[in-house]
Amino acid sequence: MSRNQTNKDASTSTRRAIIDLLKQQGGMDVVALSSKFSLSGMAIRQHLNALKEEGLVTYEEEARPMGRPTKLWRLTPEANRFFPSGYSELSVSLIHSMKEAFGNEGLDKLLAVRNKNMQEQYLQHLGDASGVREKLEKLADIRTNEGYMAEIKDQDDGSLLFIEKHCPICEAAATCTGLCKNELHLFATILGDNVHIERVEYILAGGRNCVYRVREGEQAH
Repeated sequence: MSRNQTNKDASTSTRRAIIDLLKQQGGMDVVALSSKFSLSGMAIRQHLNALKEEGLVTYEEEARPMGRPTKLWRLTPEANRFFPSGYSELSVSLIHSMKEAFGNEGLDKLLAVRNKNMQEQYLQHLGDASGVREKLEKLADIRTNEGYMAEIKDQDDGSLLFIEKHCPICEAAATCTGLCKNELHLFATILGDNVHIERVEYILAGGRNCVYRVREGEQAH
């Protein structure tokens, strides 16, 4: 393999890694990216500019207490093609066909069957998990394997955030909002009666992630 080809492959690998990191972390500046990849600021800027030319990243300027504003780099919607799509075109086509064949009521019944099957699968995976954190950790594993890039974050008020950074069924969910409604009901069911869960950020409403706030016991309301 020629040196030029080796360099090209390395650049492609680094740029894909930058895309993955920005998907996970959201807006990042050159300094933060440089520290993650052990590359100079100039090298990171070259990769970002190349990605920007491809329409995969953009930036917004964030004011800082001292000095000039800093560029925070983010992914554009075009970058979603690098992440699982959940056969979006087929899913959307099937949803339209089901509506035409069975009407909205029939589609709701089909979604209820899907939700019941998912509930059984998730409960089986959760096994004997007891606390809400343990359940959420196992749920995050399930959802990450399904392409949702899920994680949990502790909050100062004692609640937990369940964060999904990617939606592999986004186009289907935009066509059929019942998918998202059923997911919230699914999470609430498997977490149990003593747990309150609410969606506080929503990709289809313009959010960067789908985020659920979870409270247990006396905190639930």
